[in-house]
Amino acid sequence: MSSVSTNSSPLKIILGSSSPARREILADMGYEFTVMSADIDEKAIRKDKPEELVKALAEAKTEAIKLKLHGDCAADRDHTTLLITSDQVMVSKGMIRERPRSAEEAREFIKGYSDDRAFAVNYVLVSNLSTGAATGGWDIPEVKFQHIPDEFIDTVVNQGDMTCVAGGLKLTHPLVLPFIKELVGTADSVRGLPRELTDKLIRELLEAKAE
Repeated sequence: MSSVSTNSSPLKIILGSSSPARREILADMGYEFTVMSADIDEKAIRKDKPEELVKALAEAKTEAIKLKLHGDCAADRDHTTLLITSDQVMVSKGMIRERPRSAEEAREFIKGYSDDRAFAVNYVLVSNLSTGAATGGWDIPEVKFQHIPDEFIDTVVNQGDMTCVAGGLKLTHPLVLPFIKELVGTADSVRGLPRELTDKLIRELLEAKAE
């Protein structure tokens, strides 16, 4: 897909995320891209509904990166430049679960998943920086859990690196997989960048420009 172009204009893609998982997923999709982090204060943006929160965060990331670019992409008419931003929160027992702020909060999140289910609420926003057009959408996989013993929770929390994500648990980590009863959705969506949705949004913008 790295050779995709529209109206003979080379395609440039910017992934507005510092997430290693999102970088890996987009690379696996076949796209060539550069990475730029938005560096926004996510806690300053609050919404009651998870769908509204992830949309607002993805939009804020887009605006922050546009400011960093200082309009360079809009001025470059020889290239089509797409910016991809996204955000994810987990929802458990009706509560929004973002990245835990402490080990105790991570422990609380994971305990809540035991013998229950959670939803990974994703919003992906793709913006054409050359034209100003943008399109976005949600993807919400459901994760059903087995019983998660306290001993395992303690091990995970003490390791630290498995809890530094939205919801406080890397659900696709090999140590966690035995406690996943069922995934209704895709692993890439759980990891933070739903492939099918992202590809659909990219192609929608490219087709709109080609018309």
